[in-house]
Amino acid sequence: MPGGRLSQQERQQIALGLADSLPYAEIARRIERPTSTVTREVMRNGGPTAYRADLAHRATERRAHRRRSAASRTAQQVAPAPGRGAEALAEYEEALTTVLMASGLPRMTARVLTCLFTTDAGSLTASGLAQRLQVSPASVSKAITFLEGQSLVRRERDERRRDRYIVDDELFYQATIASARANDQLVATARQGVAVLGPDTPAAARLENIARFLDFISESIVRAAEQAREVLHAPTGPRADTAEKCQGR
Repeated sequence: MPGGRLSQQERQQIALGLADSLPYAEIARRIERPTSTVTREVMRNGGPTAYRADLAHRATERRAHRRRSAASRTAQQVAPAPGRGAEALAEYEEALTTVLMASGLPRMTARVLTCLFTTDAGSLTASGLAQRLQVSPASVSKAITFLEGQSLVRRERDERRRDRYIVDDELFYQATIASARANDQLVATARQGVAVLGPDTPAAARLENIARFLDFISESIVRAAEQAREVLHAPTGPRADTAEKCQGR
C-alpha cells in the first residue's frame, strides 16, 4: 500500500469516483489507500459535491508550504517540549482539524479549537490565537463566538484583564448537556405536532416515535455524562486503587 502524499493522478481518480457516487471505501480500494486518507482528502477540499482534483492538489501544496513555515516559526519562537517535533505537531494539528471539520465545524473554528486542545495550558488570548494561527483577530473572534455558543470554550479574565479562552474537561460535560437540552426542545416540538395533527393520524404517530426516540437518547446522554464526569473527577494513582479495593471488601 503506497504511503506519502496523494499524487495528482490519485486525486483525479478520487474525483472520478465521487462523480460516480462511489463510497469512500471503494475509491480507497481502487487507489490502494486507507479509507481514512480518502475521507480526509475529500473533507478538507470542499466535500464530496465540491471536490476538484486540480484545486485540491494546489491547496495541498499551499498547506504543506504553510506547515513548513509554521514549523519554522514555532521552532524559532518556542522550544518544543521533549519528544515533540515541530513538524510532527503541525501534521497532527492538520489531522485533528480535519476530523473536527468532518464533525461539522467550519475550518477556522476547527483550527481555533485544535490550537486550544494542543496547548499545554489549555487556554490562549485572542491575540495569542491569532499569532499562532497567522490569521486576523476578526477571524478568531468569529470562531470563538461560535465555540462559546456551543459551550466548547469558556471565557475568563486573566490578571492583566485580558480575555482568555479555555478548554477543559468540564466543558465537554457542559457541551454534552447542552446537546441533550437541544434534543429536549425537539421532543417537545414533536409532541406539539402530535396534538395539532391528531393522535390517530400516521403523521402524528411518526412524530410521537421521533419524540420517544430522542427522549430516550437525551436521558441516556445525561446519565452517561454524569457518570463520565464522576470518573474524570475521581482521584487516580495508587491511593485511588487502594481505596477502590477497600470499598470492594
